[in-house]
Amino acid sequence: MINLNSYSLPTRSFTFYFLLTLFSVLLVLSYRSNAQDLYTFLMTTEEFVRSGYFYFLQHSLLILLAFSLLGLSCCFAVPVENVKYVALITSLVLLVFTVWLTMYYEPLSFEFQFQSTLIEINAYSLALSFGIDGISLCFLLLTVIIFPICFIASWQISYLTRQFFIILLILEILLILTFITTDIFFFYVFFESILVPMFLMIGIWGSRTRKIKAAYYFFLYTLFGSLFMLFGLIYMYSITGSANYEIILNYEFTLIEEYILWCCFFITFAAKIPMFPFHLWLPEAHVEAPTIGSVILASLLLKLGGYGFIRISLSMLPNASHFFIDLVTALALISIVYASLTTIRQIDLKKIIAYSSIAHMNLLVLGIFSFNIQGIDGAIYLMVAHGVVSSALFFCVGVLYDRWHTRLLKYFSGLVQVMPFFTIFFFLFTMANMGFPGTSNFVGELLVLVGIFQYNTIALFFAATGIVLSAVYSIWLFNRVCFGTLKIKYITSYIDLNEVEIIVFIPLIILMFILGLNSQLIIDLFSAETAFIAGNSLTH
Repeated sequence: MINLNSYSLPTRSFTFYFLLTLFSVLLVLSYRSNAQDLYTFLMTTEEFVRSGYFYFLQHSLLILLAFSLLGLSCCFAVPVENVKYVALITSLVLLVFTVWLTMYYEPLSFEFQFQSTLIEINAYSLALSFGIDGISLCFLLLTVIIFPICFIASWQISYLTRQFFIILLILEILLILTFITTDIFFFYVFFESILVPMFLMIGIWGSRTRKIKAAYYFFLYTLFGSLFMLFGLIYMYSITGSANYEIILNYEFTLIEEYILWCCFFITFAAKIPMFPFHLWLPEAHVEAPTIGSVILASLLLKLGGYGFIRISLSMLPNASHFFIDLVTALALISIVYASLTTIRQIDLKKIIAYSSIAHMNLLVLGIFSFNIQGIDGAIYLMVAHGVVSSALFFCVGVLYDRWHTRLLKYFSGLVQVMPFFTIFFFLFTMANMGFPGTSNFVGELLVLVGIFQYNTIALFFAATGIVLSAVYSIWLFNRVCFGTLKIKYITSYIDLNEVEIIVFIPLIILMFILGLNSQLIIDLFSAETAFIAGNSLTH
């Protein structure tokens, strides 16, 4: 919570001082003849502005949600040709608001900040309450950064335009709610609600005839996994009598209770990551989804699994996490090696990136369950970095598919000769995907490997093998697509990136290098939380 008495405004608070100056000018004009009255009014005005400003800050998450719902309502009301503008403006305002909120976040505290409650059901000890810590703030920032880029990339959508942008905005709102809620019952509600708009996006705007099958594949696989989470939540609620995160965090479960709950949550989050053998839905969903759907899947939806592991499995159930560490390690290593080897033999561009995502996500699972600060820090950092890089790679595939309506490797070769701008961007993102020093993935992978080394050197060997294989398939992919001779018997005309596509790629490039060259900027946000989680897990 924000302490209004002790909290001091930073000197860069332009809004506060602008309002205070405006009031001061008005008062000077009104009270020129009485200096004492003027001074009293100035002090009263400063206190009034300060109190109002802090009230606005304390309820900032509710204001964030209110504006997003207002933008969503406007999308239903405005003419169809204006829907994209309303959706983009709403998303940009959410981005600016979240960045502004980050300026007032206190990174040294591991407690939830900006807490507020919208609905409270006292009879059942449930509350739709919101708050953010450093971990949820990172994913909130990732969400509000990715979605404006998605709206810009979707500018040429002509089929059911209003419905598409409304579904996209609903997805953003639901993801924001998932990351900021502090009640695990409502966390489950929002976690599952994301399936519906994503199911519609794949089924309606998918690229091929198998899109209906892929949509059901995605929906049923993840829904089935989430049924175990529902059972675990009901069991947890019946034991603790509350669904509040902080209350459950301080509750001492018996070992048997922890084991049962851990298994329920593990199945859900393992299916979302996804881990072997729950991974079959992901390549199918990626291949059939539109480009924007693949971007959101890779950059944000997969991260819900890692977020759940940290927020629930590791934090609330540390004894069970230690007990099942060998199972998690074995499944993660199988997933890394299997997905990496499978990536090498793929001929569909989207499947290559999809299986690559499986390998990266399972690498960070090893970091999460390393039970040390370096591993957990690296896992969170790699989730954010992978969200940026995987989005960019799927946008690159979308550029090729929009021009020639194919993603098969055999049709592409020698693009460096006719698409130099595309080749430059594709090269940089490919280097980031393989963890090249100076790019975002390098920092996360290095920290994860350091964390793995501290608890299992054998696991480190196989995890490092996965990183070597990522370099193999990344270089192989770039070489096949950009070098060699043009295959003019398949494609006779070539068009390089247009203005919209360059606008999409530039912020992703900037983010990639910021994360790669100034990692402390992000790590400082969640270091207090990871230290607390690591310390708590080591004491059990």
